[in-house]
Amino acid sequence: MLQAVVNALKIAEVRKKILFTLMMLVIFRFIAAIPVPGVDTAELDRLFNGQLPLSDLANFLNLLSGGALRQFSVAAMGVYPYITAQIIMQLLIPLIPALEQLSKEGEQGRNRIQRYQYFLTVPLAYLQGYGQIKSLINSGINLFGTLNFSITQNFFQTFSILTIMVAGSMFLVWMGELIDERGIGNGLSMIIFGGIVTALPSMVYQAITTSSSGNNVIGGILLLIVTLATVVGIVLITEGQRRIPVQYAKRVRGNKVYGGQSSHLPLKVNMAGMIPLIFAQSILIFPSTVASYFWKPDGTGFLNGIANFFVNSFGPNGLAFTLAMFVLVLLFTYFYALVMFNQQNLPEMLQRNGGFIPGIRPGRNTEVYLTKVLNRITLIGAVGLAVVAALPYFVQQITGLQIGFSSTGLLIVVGVAVDTMRQLEAQMMMRNYEGFISR
Repeated sequence: MLQAVVNALKIAEVRKKILFTLMMLVIFRFIAAIPVPGVDTAELDRLFNGQLPLSDLANFLNLLSGGALRQFSVAAMGVYPYITAQIIMQLLIPLIPALEQLSKEGEQGRNRIQRYQYFLTVPLAYLQGYGQIKSLINSGINLFGTLNFSITQNFFQTFSILTIMVAGSMFLVWMGELIDERGIGNGLSMIIFGGIVTALPSMVYQAITTSSSGNNVIGGILLLIVTLATVVGIVLITEGQRRIPVQYAKRVRGNKVYGGQSSHLPLKVNMAGMIPLIFAQSILIFPSTVASYFWKPDGTGFLNGIANFFVNSFGPNGLAFTLAMFVLVLLFTYFYALVMFNQQNLPEMLQRNGGFIPGIRPGRNTEVYLTKVLNRITLIGAVGLAVVAALPYFVQQITGLQIGFSSTGLLIVVGVAVDTMRQLEAQMMMRNYEGFISR
């Protein structure tokens, strides 16, 4: 793969795409350093230094935003509102006949669905920005100093702050689209990748230097070993597939014979990708966020007791959170894999093109067989993802290093890196093929 990068830099067209992608990532890092007007950075330092109950949750979200949340920059929400809109649209397509029909209309239908995703992103971004700010304020910090952040009591300034954050997110989405058109890799994934990669080293260094345990060096080495092993496991889960043999029937038209060749149908071990982790984390973070509205450090009563549990005992570094994450990732992996399988409609596609699985009758029998195989291999992918999701808690317990170690972040980094290197290799194969023909 590294040789593919070296060879790619020698080709002017590919080199321009790589440099354009790097330029977009540099611009993103500049944007991530621009704070929202009126933010008190000293109060943010108090939150992220572990002095408040929501510090663990804040550090976790900060890693996913690439460090933008710690500065509370205009890019503090990242591209996650758009990703949420994409997930909602993917779930609605099989449920709404009109959207399902659009998805089958080729490029024009996909462009129209994408336009709906943009429209849905804006209100989601306003809601996410408002909830994010209110959660930080309710955690005990005076985020905007003397400014009263309230829709009802101070609408203009509150709406202006939210609009700046929404504009920052939409600008990042636009940058991602530019990377898709002129760069290398998936644009939105590259934006997330750049943020996580730049934020992760500083968080690990801070965890090692500020840890209260005396075995910082040993803990750091163990953390590095576990991280490398996790990366290898993620690559195996991401790239693993079951190849189902497919035979195409011969068709005679005039004096020519078509078909008759053998092929295979690849079923991925992890067809759902990182979506189950995102779903599970979004659901599990929601109770802590809502509880922060009702929780008071010195409060009493039944409601405050429930809020105290979710704020202090159900955070990203807690055992209850980890066990719930393990179970939800298993469930969501199966759910999303089945949704993706039904959308692809592989049995009908094979039958329409004259293909069949040897020993299996076309139609209903093929669908039952593929579903059975999918359930078996998805079990491996689901357990693998669930272990990756639960691993940060046990790593922190063993090493004694309290870091914002995100399984989702690590999965994104590895997945984007593998996908980008694969695209570079594809570019090289295409050009080598053209060079061979020209001789």
